[in-house]
Amino acid sequence: MRIAIGCDHGGIVLKPAIIEYLSNNGIDYTDFGTDSTESCDYPDFAVKVADAVVKKVADKGILLCGTGIGITIAANKVRGIRAAVVSDEFSASACAEHNNANILGLGGRIVSPEKAVKLVSLWLNTSYAGGRHQKRIDKIAEIEARENCVKY
Repeated sequence: MRIAIGCDHGGIVLKPAIIEYLSNNGIDYTDFGTDSTESCDYPDFAVKVADAVVKKVADKGILLCGTGIGITIAANKVRGIRAAVVSDEFSASACAEHNNANILGLGGRIVSPEKAVKLVSLWLNTSYAGGRHQKRIDKIAEIEARENCVKY
């Protein structure tokens, strides 16, 4: 498995712990930045990670900003992305099992690095259930296919 990871200045506090977790568990990753606490724009990193996922350079992505909200909203503008921002264990598992989320969003001002690692682990280790959930994923894809949606 290969993970694309990206963050802005608000999420960088979580990135070292997550990268350590990935490395310790033999999970390959590509870090799309940022590497600084200097103010930067989260959409720049969201699109890099989202593009890597839809182009199959990475299997999944992890995005980090202050709340996880903005960077996740930006990623969801890319066709084929199902990014979910989570801050609790149930949501981390459910977004994988029910929504087949291919990007996980976390907030550096919301969760601790230790909690972030736990949420990443749950997300990565929860399988998509398919079945009744697939028709909902298909409906999301139909919405994306509308002419007014961005096409990549």
